[in-house]
Amino acid sequence: MRGLLTSCMFVGAMLTAQAQEVLSLDSCRAMALRNNKQLNVSRLKQKVAGNTRKAARTKYLPKLDVAAGYAYTTKEVSLLSNEQQHTLNHLGDMLASAMTGAGGGMLDQLAPMVGQVGNKMGAAVTDAFQTDTKHLWTGAVMVHQPLYMGGAIVAANKMADVSVQMAATELNQKKQATLYEVDQAYWLVVSLCQKKKLAQSYTALVRKLHEDVQKMIKQGVATKADGLKVDVKVNEAEMQLLQVENGLSLARMALCQLCGLPMDREVSLADEKAEQTTSNLVADCDIEAVTYEQRPELQLLGQMVELSQQSTRLVKAAYLPHVMLTGGYLLSNPNVFNGFQRKFGGVWNVGVMVQIPVWNWQEGTYKVRASKLNTTMAMLELDDVREKVELQVAQGRFQLKEAFKRYNMATHNMQSAEENLRCANLGFKEGVMGLTEVMEAQTAWQQAQSQRIDAEVAVNISRVNLKKALGILN
Repeated sequence: MRGLLTSCMFVGAMLTAQAQEVLSLDSCRAMALRNNKQLNVSRLKQKVAGNTRKAARTKYLPKLDVAAGYAYTTKEVSLLSNEQQHTLNHLGDMLASAMTGAGGGMLDQLAPMVGQVGNKMGAAVTDAFQTDTKHLWTGAVMVHQPLYMGGAIVAANKMADVSVQMAATELNQKKQATLYEVDQAYWLVVSLCQKKKLAQSYTALVRKLHEDVQKMIKQGVATKADGLKVDVKVNEAEMQLLQVENGLSLARMALCQLCGLPMDREVSLADEKAEQTTSNLVADCDIEAVTYEQRPELQLLGQMVELSQQSTRLVKAAYLPHVMLTGGYLLSNPNVFNGFQRKFGGVWNVGVMVQIPVWNWQEGTYKVRASKLNTTMAMLELDDVREKVELQVAQGRFQLKEAFKRYNMATHNMQSAEENLRCANLGFKEGVMGLTEVMEAQTAWQQAQSQRIDAEVAVNISRVNLKKALGILN
């Protein structure tokens, strides 16, 4: 029984520890970067670009190919015409006919013998010229080494290098977008946590006033109308508290989803209970001026311009002379290098292949012009985005300064509202102030507290916006 109790206490402690999991902004960022699926896709794209660049490097190296084949034909290659074969096969008959026609007994007797021997000799020559190529086996080992391809290989490699840079920039862009979303969600949760505490404090305040008014009604120093006014305020405070609690639950779920955590995970944030002060907001309120060329959008457009320029060089290369060194070994069966012998035989070869485009109806000129126009459009788009980014940076700086001023004003207003509420409560107890003044002071105190919370979060959000505009959100 004691062991079971100990186990239950241990499990309960573990569940409590899990329920009280505290996350800082840095830990939320780290989890989001680790679990974001789009970031994982960008990382894979980066690997794809790296492998593509390695493949482009191989264009400088010689290529080795091996080929083999078999062919059956209904007719073989013939080195003799049909007339020549007929003449050779009947060579003896022709000689015998010539001898018989010449006259003479001895020649007539020798004519049949000469005819037989001549026919055999002609048939032997005809057989010797047969190629036996109905069944043809071929094979080849070929080596190709580019010597000059009009600059196409160099351009293709530079394009591959730019593609690797673009993949890295795209990954950085998605990282900054992810961090931006996490920061927004994080500070929203912090804001709602503080507003929940405010709503709880305000609810407790109006409930205390409700109790005091009920006592005064019993004593006859307050009317039922005063009690109904306070009841309305209590209901409003409880409704506000419920709305804040629901909004906080949804905000926590959104933050967990961005961090890759189960949306029903109970987490608390390190800044929920932190009381922000003017001094530690001033610490990094003024972000140093840095070049906004670090913006991933500008880097991507600049890389697009470079990619377009290399594409133009690639188009030009297609219409320039190409020179390639070739070599290899060819073999066949029948052996065409040894009287069509029914054996494999081959020969080594080496050569240079030159390809020179002569006339293509100015196709290359038109393509080069089109490619250059694409480069011009990319440069114009880069200039346009650079101006917009410059405007965003200026707006971000103004918004950060304005948010900080609002925070100072909200802090001062909160102090005034607290003093006003203290005076109203004291006057109400002494009977020199009415219920309406007290409720107005409570409402003003709640609004001042809410504005201070909004201003505090606005400073943090404005700082994040400025860093994102500068491209230094990391």
